[in-house]
Amino acid sequence: MPDLSIQRQAQRMRIYIGENDRWQGKPLYAALLETLKTMGIAGATVVRGVAGFGARSRIHTAAILRLSEDLPLVIDVVDSPAQIEKALEVIVPMVSEGLITVEEVRVAQYTHRYLHPLPADKAVAEAMTRDVLTLSPDLPVQEAWKRMLESRIKVFPVVDGQRLVVGIVTDEDLLERAGVQQRLAVASRLDGAIVKEELERLGDSPLRVADVMSRSVVTARDDEPLGVVSARMVKAGLKRLPVVDSRGRLVGMLSRLDILHQVATATPLAAHEALPSGSAATVRDVMNPHVPTVQLGDGLGLLVEKFLQSGTHRLIVVDGEGKAVGLISDSDVVARVQPAHQRGLLDAFRRRGAPPAAEGSARELMSPEPLTTPPDRSLVAAVQLMMAEGRKWLVVVDEGGKPLGLVDRGILLRAITLRYEG
Repeated sequence: MPDLSIQRQAQRMRIYIGENDRWQGKPLYAALLETLKTMGIAGATVVRGVAGFGARSRIHTAAILRLSEDLPLVIDVVDSPAQIEKALEVIVPMVSEGLITVEEVRVAQYTHRYLHPLPADKAVAEAMTRDVLTLSPDLPVQEAWKRMLESRIKVFPVVDGQRLVVGIVTDEDLLERAGVQQRLAVASRLDGAIVKEELERLGDSPLRVADVMSRSVVTARDDEPLGVVSARMVKAGLKRLPVVDSRGRLVGMLSRLDILHQVATATPLAAHEALPSGSAATVRDVMNPHVPTVQLGDGLGLLVEKFLQSGTHRLIVVDGEGKAVGLISDSDVVARVQPAHQRGLLDAFRRRGAPPAAEGSARELMSPEPLTTPPDRSLVAAVQLMMAEGRKWLVVVDEGGKPLGLVDRGILLRAITLRYEG
């Protein structure tokens, strides 16, 4: 019986690719058809063109146009809007160079390999971290927090006796549900006496990991394509997720850093290759321009006030000429004040009192010499720079060194994973 929802409201999606395009060792058109069939799409037809040219074809003389030997293929797909949208989420990472449209000629993707430098067809198993620390559901929350502090890892998968993933615990979970007083980034830099005091307090808690963990866990299969899983991470707003095998057993973790390491080996754009109009190609296109600044001489009270007003964990420090000379995080502030003032400072960050009357200005509390970049640096070059320097943040500056914005790993991952429409 025909799908009546398609008769009432349907969309046509067209996928334009090259005959020689490949996906995991097989023709891309065949891989797309198999994927669409598996998803339950109503139908798809492949049409082979007699001749044509694409984004990379060039006119060699004023009179002669050299036709591509890589003849064009067009895949027509008709289904309900919901099914088309569902299909787009899966097939977009597979089309590394081509055109996808949705009726009425709505362009869903017009891309270039350079704008998708991630090796999207590589299996997750080739990029993931295999050595994974885990928690058991019956572990006391005190021990869970202790392991986070010792490892400096803020996300732990929770597994049962068969290594099946039954939940996940983050430092945010412990903050919200176990009574931990501060994020791991701050707690790991506190005076030892304060840390010991909190661990002792947690020792009185009857809560177990099973009581505080998140049970709805986004996972990836080790044999899934990296491009598909990367898009899943970005859509869910995750920094890392557990990787499981075909039986659901934990075999690794995939993080933003793991994915960006794959991007760092991308081939630079050739000088003659033009990018599609409207594409996000440089850090200017994706940076966060709303990053508050503070002056070198600003004291502790002003710094805390700026953190609270902006709702951010990081500030840019500028000198008298407005040039970016440092970055300062809330964990930097906590770590670099005298231990006697740390409790008062934590209370101030939680809006439970005024900042302590401690000495220290942005000059003494910041991390100097931030990693900077001009706004026209390419996304791939930005990833390569951050990976080479081992930094999480990149300050975008103008010709005079004045800050224009900030780029972090999450922003870059989103930029290279999601499609940008002109």
